[in-house]
Amino acid sequence: MGDYVDLQGVKTWYETDGSGDPVLMLHGGFCTNDTWGAQRSDLAARFRLFLPERRAHGHTPDVEGPLSYGDMAGDTVAFLDSVIGGPAHLVGWSDGGMVALLVAIARPDLVRKIVVMGSNFRPAAECWVEPATLDRMAPGSSDLEFFRELYEPVAPEGPDHWPVVARKVLDMWRTEPTLTREDLARVTAPTLVMAGDDDMVTLEHTIALYRALPRSELAIVPGTSHLAPLEKPADINRLVIQHLATEPIETMLPIRRAHRTPPT
Repeated sequence: MGDYVDLQGVKTWYETDGSGDPVLMLHGGFCTNDTWGAQRSDLAARFRLFLPERRAHGHTPDVEGPLSYGDMAGDTVAFLDSVIGGPAHLVGWSDGGMVALLVAIARPDLVRKIVVMGSNFRPAAECWVEPATLDRMAPGSSDLEFFRELYEPVAPEGPDHWPVVARKVLDMWRTEPTLTREDLARVTAPTLVMAGDDDMVTLEHTIALYRALPRSELAIVPGTSHLAPLEKPADINRLVIQHLATEPIETMLPIRRAHRTPPT
């Protein structure tokens, strides 16, 4: 079931599913809610899912000017305030994870727990395994064919607008996000950092993200890529549900966590 809501002047499409504690599902760049197809059933059996499609994605129209993670995070804060009406768990894949982190920094009162999958906190040139991939990407390139096929059937502006949106997203990836470790240290919500063992984001960068977040856990999913939620959905869903639905155990031989200050 879907509907529109006005968020900061953007007519934003969203869907809902399931019942229970609210979980906000934040899709990846160029994606639509269809890419959550392997997660919706399992997660909706435990939680009330809210699935907005961000500006210039899916059923939500493009806006004047460039795209930025900051504006998308502002839309997401507005969604939490106006639609959910309070705090929720945030599950973000790729670009959605960046948005989740920005929301957690700006409005910690609206965030319960976080899952970020295949996400980075610096621009592509600083953290992708093969940064030159971005140079090959263009609106008509085969690298973006999968995303173009998601976009064209549902875009409010019609399929001819695809090149405009594609260039905006690629420009955003070249320059954003620009978070620092000091920024990430302000995220107070318990966060599960996930990635495929062959992700497009380097494992070193994923580990740096994990280490910078004060209350984090790390899961590297074997035999998967940046599309781990589609490749091994059962494993991904189990880890996500476990993180959101249960409290962390007290480990028997803590090292990194041994000097952690308990949350207040």
